[in-house]
Amino acid sequence: MSPTRREFVLWTGAAAVGGLLGRSPLQGLLQAQQAAPVFLPLRRDVGIFTMRGGTVGYLINADAVVVVDSQYPAEARVLAAGLAERSGGRQVDALINTHHHGDHTAGNVVFRGSVGKVVAHEKAAEHMRNPPGGQPPEDALFPDTTFSEGWEMNAGHERVSARWYGPAHTSGDAVITFQHANVVHLGDLMFHLRHPVVDRPAGATLKGWHSVLGRVLAEHEGDTLYVFGHAAPNRAVTGGRAEVEGFRSYIEALLSFVESQVKAGKSRDEILAMREPLAGFEAYGPFGQPGPRDPLTCAYEEVVHG
Repeated sequence: MSPTRREFVLWTGAAAVGGLLGRSPLQGLLQAQQAAPVFLPLRRDVGIFTMRGGTVGYLINADAVVVVDSQYPAEARVLAAGLAERSGGRQVDALINTHHHGDHTAGNVVFRGSVGKVVAHEKAAEHMRNPPGGQPPEDALFPDTTFSEGWEMNAGHERVSARWYGPAHTSGDAVITFQHANVVHLGDLMFHLRHPVVDRPAGATLKGWHSVLGRVLAEHEGDTLYVFGHAAPNRAVTGGRAEVEGFRSYIEALLSFVESQVKAGKSRDEILAMREPLAGFEAYGPFGQPGPRDPLTCAYEEVVHG
């Protein structure tokens, strides 16, 4: 889907996308980060917005507008304009954040004064105000509605729910379900065919992540459509059970690989020096540099230190 004229004008004026105007919207649709803004309808008034940052989900019907995540401020301005155009200028009833990372929440500030409520898990809200290992943002719109286990709202003929299944990518990831549309936004619980960010300083656990995805799959139908937080270049940011199971298998294989290396007597430095692709998951590419949010580093720390 190509951007509307209004979106194109906003897009070309956004500093965050300067120099990238030649990229095709069709190519961008398949990427987690891109230049051209794309609004893509999915099912029953639910769609996604992709531009730069984590994938945004939205619901627009005659009685409600709900948004899941907000990317960065420049991109959120394009998002807000597109939502207003599609909804006839209706105020956003709820902005739900899947977790605290800035590529999903920095754009919240654009909705100040034009959103009914901002919703997040209580740990995500805590991390937004006091980012582990970082500085609080100078200007932000924080959640005013938080939950520990779950939260729901009626949105016209749709029912929207947010649920926390336990620590995974962070300690505060929420799974957002549009129940009648049978669309589930996983946020950064799902990285499609790319190595994930494992925010151990914010309470991430790979073993917990594996368990959480198993519970999500068990509680949703076989034809549920899932929205992914991120994908590798030229890979879709939506998919079905098979894609989620594939990423869950990657987590299991990563932990098993590290456990086998530890049992073989390899040192931390020797294990972390093995940056080549994980066997059986070559599509993910080689690992990046070791660090506190690198999956191989985090797998080692979790296997050895718990």
